[in-house]
Amino acid sequence: MTAPAMHLAELNVGRLLAPTDHPRVAEFMAALDRVNSLGKRMPGFVWMMEGSGAPGTGNTETAIAGDPQFVSNLTVWESVATLEDFVWNTVHRAFYERRAEWFEVLGRMHFVMWWVPAGHRPTLDESLARLAHLQEHGDTDHAFGWTYLKDAQLWKTHACAQVAAG
Repeated sequence: MTAPAMHLAELNVGRLLAPTDHPRVAEFMAALDRVNSLGKRMPGFVWMMEGSGAPGTGNTETAIAGDPQFVSNLTVWESVATLEDFVWNTVHRAFYERRAEWFEVLGRMHFVMWWVPAGHRPTLDESLARLAHLQEHGDTDHAFGWTYLKDAQLWKTHACAQVAAG
């Protein structure tokens, strides 16, 4: 019997420095559609949690803990390599490197990955539970960061310290 194909899910949570309609975060908000659209066209992209679809909103309408400045990105990829390629080898990297201009430093891990069966679409609640597990237990098969993935390489030269990882 063949094992089911597995895909890589990821959740990235951030808290904007200002409301989504504030000039301080306008450049970031204006780029969301372009960056998300690029991600959806990348080889290995499988699925993304969507917001309302209104231009320039990305998935920012999904408030976490009732705080509209908390925004999230939840996607599924065919492999570690395809996610890494998008994160580090596209315009996404330029916005990642400028994240301090738009996001608070949260002081603890706010990025998590885990394996899902092909076809599974994680919910935000499921994903936040994975993030809580990572924060409480560190890297495990259930929830992990870049350091846990032996196949992941690009993060080593491009990523930030674990406390601020995103």
